[in-house]
Amino acid sequence: MSVRLYIGNLPKEEIDRQELQALFAAEGDAVTTKLIKDRKTGKCRGFGFLTVNNDEQADQIIEKYNGQLFKDTAIKLEKALPRTKGEEGEEQAPKPVSQASSAPAPSINKENRRDKGAKKSRRGGGGNRETTTTVDSDAIRPDPRWAADLEKLKQMLAAQATN
Repeated sequence: MSVRLYIGNLPKEEIDRQELQALFAAEGDAVTTKLIKDRKTGKCRGFGFLTVNNDEQADQIIEKYNGQLFKDTAIKLEKALPRTKGEEGEEQAPKPVSQASSAPAPSINKENRRDKGAKKSRRGGGGNRETTTTVDSDAIRPDPRWAADLEKLKQMLAAQATN
């Protein structure tokens, strides 16, 4: 089973794959390199990958080449993380996993949406806005910082309405 190694701290200049392959030439033909370049400039993005035959060989190469100078910079070698979804042929760093909340996303009524041409007010006051009174209590949740104050206001309004 082949193992991929991450090669980091490469100089961000014009480097071609053959130069990087020459660094690992002592390891034989079973070792292959891949240099990651910027699409627009063609310059190295500062990292690449090395593919070796097995874990034992990977550990030996990491021990031998980690910290070795390549064009006046010490390279960093470590086992690569698994690939993430992306465009074919382009390597991407894995995205951090975010925890999904159990609360459903609020639904938006089409009546409350703003026209594309309307400007957004940066201040909270003024304006002729239509509001709907048939709002599902589960659909929109108040900001937790103001929930207690909002509840007091609701109780005061309810008390005034009954008087």
